[in-house]
Amino acid sequence: MGRNPKQKTGANGVPKGAFWADKVVDPERVLAAVEPGMSVFVSTGASEPQLLIKSLMASDSRNLQDLELIHIASFGRAISLDGLMSAKYRLKTFFSGWMASEPIAGGMVDLIPARFSRIPRLIQSGAVAVDAAFVQITPPDEDGYASLGISIDAARAAIERARLVVGEINPNIPRTLGDTFVHVGQFDYLVESHEDPIPFPRWPVDDTMRQLARNAASVIDDGACINWSIGAFFEALVPHLAEKKDLGVHASIITDALMDLLKTGAVTNRYKGVFRGKTLVSYALGTDELLRWLNENPLVEFQPTDIVSSPENIAKNDRYIAFQPARKVDLTGRIALHFGKGIVNTGPAETYDPHTGAALSKGGRTIIAVPSRNRDGEPNVVFSVEGYPNKVPNREIFDLVATEYGVAYLAGRTVRERALAIIEIAHPDDRAELFEMAKRHKLLFADQVFPAGDGHYPHEMSSTFQAKDTPLMHVRPIKPSDEDEMRRLFYRFSDQAVYYRYFSPIQVMPHNKMQTYVNIDYRRTVSLVVTVDVEGKERIVAEARYAYADSLPYPDLAFVVEEAYQGKGIATHLYETLVRIARERGIVGFTADVVATNKAMMGVFEKSRYPVKARLEQGIYHLTISFQDTGEGPGIRYLRD
Repeated sequence: MGRNPKQKTGANGVPKGAFWADKVVDPERVLAAVEPGMSVFVSTGASEPQLLIKSLMASDSRNLQDLELIHIASFGRAISLDGLMSAKYRLKTFFSGWMASEPIAGGMVDLIPARFSRIPRLIQSGAVAVDAAFVQITPPDEDGYASLGISIDAARAAIERARLVVGEINPNIPRTLGDTFVHVGQFDYLVESHEDPIPFPRWPVDDTMRQLARNAASVIDDGACINWSIGAFFEALVPHLAEKKDLGVHASIITDALMDLLKTGAVTNRYKGVFRGKTLVSYALGTDELLRWLNENPLVEFQPTDIVSSPENIAKNDRYIAFQPARKVDLTGRIALHFGKGIVNTGPAETYDPHTGAALSKGGRTIIAVPSRNRDGEPNVVFSVEGYPNKVPNREIFDLVATEYGVAYLAGRTVRERALAIIEIAHPDDRAELFEMAKRHKLLFADQVFPAGDGHYPHEMSSTFQAKDTPLMHVRPIKPSDEDEMRRLFYRFSDQAVYYRYFSPIQVMPHNKMQTYVNIDYRRTVSLVVTVDVEGKERIVAEARYAYADSLPYPDLAFVVEEAYQGKGIATHLYETLVRIARERGIVGFTADVVATNKAMMGVFEKSRYPVKARLEQGIYHLTISFQDTGEGPGIRYLRD
């Protein structure tokens, strides 16, 4: 894959006449140059130089004692846990995930806590000693340049620092583009290998993860820049992000799933602030299909971790979205990360860079993604994450939490508001207990009312639309956690707007009144709010609802739109949406009361496709709207007593 097809090779695979042919030796010759006590840097992940490491593991040479093997992360093929039981070497890693987490906890592996963006600098400065570097490379071209392939991380820093540099030439890895090229003159020895790169099969995705990914993707706007990692969540994201336009990618890892997303055309990278037009990564983890696709692919730029993970570089991308899969989330927004073999991006230090970059990015966000329950049926939304390993204590860095039951906005919210919002997206069978615990510990008001109805939140009613001269509008059913935002909306109304909506000069909207208003039973009432994103926070600018009243034949309809957003078609859109929902539920009409001077609201009904009968009483029009064919045609028919 990485070999130049124009080069003719000899029996040993070395191009005939190559000026560097005398550097190609057997692994035994390399190991003879290793001295006791050396610190040996090893390429990371799928780029582990397997022939060299296997030879090291199998050798009984007396000089191969008390070695330190240093890598960013091991994925468990060449560097084995069995070897850790011997006195031959000790493993140092910057990454607590995958195969290393349990040995670290057991004292078998040394963890070097560090932000990924600082690892190359630690090696360059000598703070982390590197005496030898074993790296995997592609076959050199005619000019002697090889590519570092699918693992760039800190390999260049290690090559420049080490006094013994060995390249394992492997034609089975792709020749990637970016800051990947090294000249054979930088190597003391070269060995030839034909080991298959370590494969990473695709992750299975279930219905829960599909819905979780759908909810997380719903808050991503066109033109946003995203991070990426491995796991079922990222596999499930692809079909939902494929519907977006002009996405950018600035991430540590490219996988088969990200390859699929790039193929859809949803990613153009045209609005990125750094490496515009390129998908920026440091690693590739995936199948043979991914590796073949990456070979000399100009769309993908490989760079070291000090470039890719730099918060300053990340922040140059506006609207940067850092997805953070989590094991547990509590009611204040703290999380516990996954722990154990098979996990990537699992330590708090490893999440620092993308979270900081998202916080510094204009319009950036960090989104926690967690299923409401684990595979054993245990709650993942808990009262507190105290007692769980791998906690990320700084809850202030997270902006949203997504489960398969919805999205909770955290930015700018009080602890009480956060708790109520997170309870709403917990598993329905866990909400009552969480609610009572939150009240008992005074996270919620003592008189807080438990959400009405059967616990089903009608996600299917959520949508987006573009109103005139506005940012993208999001429409969704109202939630109990909207209480404070609805109160703020009320206090932004003029006296006239309050009168149009409530038919009386109401001056205040206290907690006890508003919590009843937002706490509805979706089986009898439908309330839709329109939200816009303001500085990363969800702001409600309109609400429309229908509700049954005992004395009326049809549900009663009411609207309210913030003055700054009136005249832009929002009320018309809400009306048409509520009509569609009502008809799907078998409802055949609405009633509504409109103040006679509210010409804008009457105009909404005038333009409707359904006939409206209007009767004026004491300055208020009482409207009856029929969805059935009455033969009267659309428009308003004014009746007289």
